[in-house]
Amino acid sequence: MKRYDCLLFDLDRTLWDVERNQKEALRVLYDRYRLERFCPDFDDCFGYYETSNARLWEEYRDGKVNRETLRNARFEEMLAAIGVYDTELARRLGDDYVRLAPTFTNLIPYAEKVVRELSGRYPLYVVTNGFRETQYIKLKECGLYRYFRGVVCSEEAGANKPSPVIFGYALRAAGVGADEAVMIGDDPQTDILGASNAGIDSVWFNPFGEVREIDATYEVSALSELLGIF
Repeated sequence: MKRYDCLLFDLDRTLWDVERNQKEALRVLYDRYRLERFCPDFDDCFGYYETSNARLWEEYRDGKVNRETLRNARFEEMLAAIGVYDTELARRLGDDYVRLAPTFTNLIPYAEKVVRELSGRYPLYVVTNGFRETQYIKLKECGLYRYFRGVVCSEEAGANKPSPVIFGYALRAAGVGADEAVMIGDDPQTDILGASNAGIDSVWFNPFGEVREIDATYEVSALSELLGIF
């Protein structure tokens, strides 16, 4: 088996449980702003948010919207779906959400165990499209920060995954060549294709058994399987 000198990890949905954490954060905001006045069923409200958020993150990844649009538009769209047209409320929700959501600490199963053990064998780096101020908070609050040598955010690199630019930035930060690193992530486009285009091997974390459309060097359905590879 090939020997690597550095492991690059995606954060959201690979280590940090986005769905659970964002749902718990939105529940706090739903209660704080008494959104039940407009949408009695929280799950409906969350569904509207989740749909808008997913689409806007794809647009942010592709450079179609900036971070401010992403932060506010997802709440403008959620509010519009429940019959509320209030840009100031959307802005307040967006600001509160960015402060609140990163403080929740639900992790993907085995995340802490795996990065703790692997950090004793390899230098670990996070490579993420997430906002710098939130990603550092997430890592520190959930106890993973101490295991990583560095965190590479798209804002610092000047490009989002899957651009080779951010991967090149990460390799320089780690002081390794493309053939000495491997990227571990859940997203076939941003993590796997992005790594491949940068000449980096990859591990596709595929917990839901999705059909593979993009070739990865390795594939795992649980993070614990990484300990058998590395």
